[in-house]
This record gives sequence, C-alpha cells and structure tokens, in this order.
Amino acid sequence: MGSGKRASSRNPAVVSGLREKHQEDLEKLTLTSQPFKTFKFFVAAVLLYLRRSTSYLLANGGWLLLFTSVLVAFSAILVTVDGPHVKHLEELSEYVRFGLWWIFLGVASSIGLGSGLHTFVLYLGPHIALFTIKAMTCGRVDLKSAIYDTIQLKRSPSWLDKPCHEFGSPVFSSGVPLSSILPQVQIEAILWGLGTALGELPPYFISRAASLSGGKMEELETCSGDGNGFIAKRVNQIKGWLLSHSQYLNFFTILILASVPNPLFDLAGIMCGQFEKPFWEFFLATLIGKAIIKTHIQTVFIICVCNNQLLDWVENELIYIMSFVPGLASALPELTAKLRLMKEKYLVASPPVTSDISVKKWDLSFASVWNGVVWLMLLNFFGQIVTATAQRYLKKQQEQELDALAKNKDKN
Repeated sequence: MGSGKRASSRNPAVVSGLREKHQEDLEKLTLTSQPFKTFKFFVAAVLLYLRRSTSYLLANGGWLLLFTSVLVAFSAILVTVDGPHVKHLEELSEYVRFGLWWIFLGVASSIGLGSGLHTFVLYLGPHIALFTIKAMTCGRVDLKSAIYDTIQLKRSPSWLDKPCHEFGSPVFSSGVPLSSILPQVQIEAILWGLGTALGELPPYFISRAASLSGGKMEELETCSGDGNGFIAKRVNQIKGWLLSHSQYLNFFTILILASVPNPLFDLAGIMCGQFEKPFWEFFLATLIGKAIIKTHIQTVFIICVCNNQLLDWVENELIYIMSFVPGLASALPELTAKLRLMKEKYLVASPPVTSDISVKKWDLSFASVWNGVVWLMLLNFFGQIVTATAQRYLKKQQEQELDALAKNKDKN
C-alpha cells in the first residue's frame, strides 16, 4: 500500500520531467543542429502519409482509382502516338503548366501559418510591373503571344526583351489606360489568388479535426499569453479580440478579413475550424476575398504606380501643398523637372553599347542575382517544411509514449 502511494507521488514528477525532455528534443530537432535525424523523421512521416493515403484510396476510392488509371493510360497513348492531335496536346500542356504554376505560387504564399513564401513580391508583382512598363513604353497591350506567355520557372516571357517596333506602331499615344492593362494580367492574378485561398485550407482542416476529437490548437491556447515587445503584445491583443468576438464570425466577416492584406487570417481559419463553421461558407468567402477582391486591389495598385497615374497624382498634390511653403515655390519647377527626368530614365531602357574590345564577362546580371535570391528563399521554405514535418512526427511519438505511461499508471 505504501509503495503504491510512493509510486503515485513520484509519477507526476516523472511525467513533468519527461515533458521537459520532449520539449528539448523538439527544439533540438532542426536541419542545422540534427540534419540526419530531422531528414530521417521527415522521410518516415512522408512514407506514413503515403501508406495511409494508399490504403484509404484502395478501401474507399476504388472508382476514383480506376478512373485515374484509365485517364493516365489514355493520356500516355495520346502522347506516344503521332498525329495532328500532338500540336493541340502541346498547347494544352502549356495552359496546364501556366495554371498550375500560378496556383502553386499562391499556395506557397499562404501555406505554413504565416511562414509561407512571399511569391507576390517575388513573381506576380514584378510580372505586373514589367508588363505595365513594357505596355506603356510600346504604347500597346497586345504584347503576349498567348495567355500563358508570363514569367515562369526558368522561363522569361517572349515580350520582355522584344523591341517595340516588332509589335507595331503605338495604339495609345498619351498613356495606356488602366482598363486596357488590367485584362492582360488578370488571369494570372486570379489564379494566384485561387492558390492563396487553397493554402488557407490546411489550418481550417487541422483545427476542425482537433475540435472533433475534443482538442484545441496551440495557436488558440497561446492567444492570451503576454508577448515580449510592442508588436507581439499588439498581435496578442488582436488575437484575443478575435476570439472574444467569435460569435460574429460568419460569411461576411471572413470575406472582409480575406479581402485585405491580413497576417492574422490563419487565425480566422483556425477559429472557423475550431468552432466547426461549414466548409463551403469558409472556402467561398476566402476564395472571393482573396482571388477576386484582394488580388484586384494589389494588381490595380501596381498598375497605377507603374503607369504613372498614382505618381502623377501624388506629384500634383505635393506641388500644390509645397506651393504654399515660403521659399519653395520658386524651386518647384526645377525640382519637378529633375523628378520627371529621373522617371523617364527609369522607364526607358538605354540602348546597348557596342564595343570591339573582347573582354571576359561575368554573368552577374540582375536576373542571375534575383534567381539566386529566389532559390535561397525556396531552399529556406523547403527546410521549414522538412523541420515542421519531422517535429510533428516526433511529437506524435512523444504523445504515444505519454499515453502508454498513463495506461501503465492506471493499471498499477
């Protein structure tokens, strides 16, 4: 009897020490400190997921598996057999590649609970800006050879380096209007927005699964904690406000949160899953907000900036305000002339300089440096995925160990 009491009194201390050890193991499991162990757990987690997915498809998705097999076999026959359909298949593959590329960039931007890759800044934003500047320089918008003639992986658009005289004479003499440029970049922007909406689904599904099993996600548990620093405190205050007003979380609330740049939208998805909001209510509001409203706000802003519309408005307002400042009114004409000269130098590409001197050139262009930065960010993004997956797999094993310890305690 006494030994049983001593064991029960020691057991909380054992569990507490084991939890501390588990937390230390999780913190140490990174690619920088334990690369081989981290990658081993990542591979084990991926294999476990594939095995479970295969078993589920074999048990519940027989017709889907059969249809997919027939479709793959039919596609293989079409690709291997020569004929007039090959040209159409190549065109179709270009459209599929174009769609998957921009959707993938959108998913990569929003997935990962705030740690996603900022693909709007890296790809979509520069693409819209380059097309706007090119259209403004050439005075026309029919620059693309096809809809899929955009920036893609290891591929530049055909219109980027093509001289303007190959497109024909300018159609717009006094600037290209916004209404003409927007349809030319609208499809890729909407596809990117669709990807961002799809990237918001994992937090919703994970939180919904935790809610159905009686659990609660850590992001909701730590909302009331005190953060260090001004920004952390404000973020926790916003999280607490969202949780306290969860009864107002409906279609229109989600739509508003998804329609503006909002770093806390992951929390809204977690809350929708935790409180078991209907999937289609959450997804449709997210889709409309991100793929339609938010992407058009961002696209229109970049077009206005690169099309000088917003810059001209700001310039005129500043000139109007500065004209009332004593001593600046006389200097305004010279200042505005210098600003317009700098703007023209930026927008108009300088002609290439020919030289008869043969020198060794280093391939250190802006494009190569930019590609290097992008690849570094992609590697960092992949490293975060590997680390998070390995830590999640280890945490599952630790929970199983604690459950086994609790069962042994009940038996004793």
